[in-house]
Amino acid sequence: MITGKGAALAASAVLLLAGGVLAGYPELIVLGLGCVAALVVAAGWMVARPRLTTVRTISPPRVPEGVPAYGVLTVTNSGRRRSPPLTVTETVAGRRIAVPLPSLPAGGATESTYPLPTECRGRHVLPAPAVGHADPLQLLRTGAAHGRESVLHVYPRTHRIAPLPMPGMRDAEGGDARGSARDGVAFHSLRDYQPGDDWRRIHWPSTARIGTLQVRHHVVPDEPRQLIVLDTSAQPYAGEAFEDATRVAASWCEAAGRAGLPFELRTTGDRIGTTGRRQWDSEMTTALDLLSRVGSSAADRGVTGVPDLVRDLVATGEWITFGLVTGRAAPEEREILAAVRPWFRTITVVHIGQSGTGGRESPAGVVVVDAPTSAEFADRWNSAVPP
Repeated sequence: MITGKGAALAASAVLLLAGGVLAGYPELIVLGLGCVAALVVAAGWMVARPRLTTVRTISPPRVPEGVPAYGVLTVTNSGRRRSPPLTVTETVAGRRIAVPLPSLPAGGATESTYPLPTECRGRHVLPAPAVGHADPLQLLRTGAAHGRESVLHVYPRTHRIAPLPMPGMRDAEGGDARGSARDGVAFHSLRDYQPGDDWRRIHWPSTARIGTLQVRHHVVPDEPRQLIVLDTSAQPYAGEAFEDATRVAASWCEAAGRAGLPFELRTTGDRIGTTGRRQWDSEMTTALDLLSRVGSSAADRGVTGVPDLVRDLVATGEWITFGLVTGRAAPEEREILAAVRPWFRTITVVHIGQSGTGGRESPAGVVVVDAPTSAEFADRWNSAVPP
């Protein structure tokens, strides 16, 4: 590919040669031929392409908004001669990042670390790095993709808040169910060992098979589950309200995970009857991965689809606490919440981008929190439910 400097030189060659021939000035012809010779030499330089092996990793691959993440690029010259100075081009979230690399001897390697943009939430797919080089005069440039694509998850920023309230539920020892999820009396599943776990609960056969310490996870029978639903319809949101709504949902998920409580995150854009759904997943990564890539849609049913969305869960007869995160209240919201209220232990609704009730009345047994931003919600929530 010809660079801007190379294009200017080629245009100069044409003008000089044409001017020299038409005006009969051999000096102009010599200058024009010199420009052509420079382009020919540059083309010959570019024919010999270096043989490179490129490995790119993202560290860490998952971060909240604004937390630094880095690309770590290792380039090895697998050819028999020294490679020219290289430029690696990364494309992240629509931005191009140029990373210069030095000339490498045969068999030599270099590692470069560079920051990646993490200001915007999203699941950012990084194509294979484009490694290119140019001739010494920067007239021509070539590049080719090396390595594999990578994925950077930028999670919503979270606030430290309390999980959804679970009034009236006590564990088998008489304690508060909020803190008892990891120390219950009924076997639930196996999970990875965490510092502080009782070594007597290590399941050695599974540990030997998997290669990492596996611990028996006990729960309180009939403990309330946390169901968190994010409204992903476009109508209730204006400006940055949807981003704040994802932060509220992520904060609730993080609060449940921190307390060891089983929870399920869904969005109103979920397809009803999806097979293979893993219910009551307490793994934080699953929920935050979903929130990193979720978006709002005008075709989304929004709050009107909530009854169909949760019907498969309430049909099991389990105790469920329900949290709904949405934007401005829809006219039909009160009727829908009143209809599903008997299905849940408690219902909490958060309206983001809305600072007041606007004179509307909430259904009996439904807690409504209005806040213009996620930070304001966290302040109001923590004043009512200490973390």
